[in-house]
Amino acid sequence: MADLEKIYSAYFRDVFLYLYSLSGDRHIAEDITSETFLKAIESIDGFKGTCDLRVWLCQIAKNSYFSYLRKNKRLVYMKELPEKAADHDLEQAITLSEASMKVHEILHSLGEPYKEVFSLRVFGELSFKKIAALFGKSENWACVTYHRARQKIKKQLEGY
Repeated sequence: MADLEKIYSAYFRDVFLYLYSLSGDRHIAEDITSETFLKAIESIDGFKGTCDLRVWLCQIAKNSYFSYLRKNKRLVYMKELPEKAADHDLEQAITLSEASMKVHEILHSLGEPYKEVFSLRVFGELSFKKIAALFGKSENWACVTYHRARQKIKKQLEGY
């Protein structure tokens, strides 16, 4: 039991921050972080040690988050509802909305690890050091992967 407590203490913050970067909601991140560690305890015998424990935990966390999204796809949070735009700003709002949608479409079409590294850096505001730790790679790898993802997005936006 002491080993599990050490794992929890050592990785709780990393898993929480990762989930917070995905969800943008502290309460959701807390709930899914707890669920992640429960699932990890249940399946610890299945951990082969071929990757860093942090990466394994974050993979469980990511899968749990996506399961949460599937179960709760009908929920609409008040902060996500658009504010009523003034009539004179309508064209600008439509243009910005279309551009934002295009960027998200491009982002979702990116392969891994580009999509996840870019999301963690931009939306999660994680440092390259933390991203590298999540993937079990170097800071340089995280930086290069992020910049390659940016270049891919820029290239696809050129025709837009």
